[in-house]
Amino acid sequence: MITVNLYYKGENGSARAFADEMETSGIAEAIRNEKGNLRYQYFQPIGDSETVLLIDSWEDQSAIDAHHASPMMEQLAKLREKYDLHMTVERFISDEYEADSKFIRK
Repeated sequence: MITVNLYYKGENGSARAFADEMETSGIAEAIRNEKGNLRYQYFQPIGDSETVLLIDSWEDQSAIDAHHASPMMEQLAKLREKYDLHMTVERFISDEYEADSKFIRK
């Protein structure tokens, strides 16, 4: 699994408005339904009302590549421009480290 954390930063609530429009327009749901998508969920950090975090997880790189080639990316780019957002990105590859499981309360 590959997880990408995208931090959308804006001004005057624009990052939250972007996430809200992604949800209400159906774009976010369409991305969730793409082959290989495991998670597509927005969060807002406590104490930072001008940032929205997107946690975006995919089965593998080919699923991400297909997503990047999809028509959804053009819609996304237009919304990013509309809300004048700037982004930072973190990328993680899951290794399912078994030793950590003893610290997880289920």
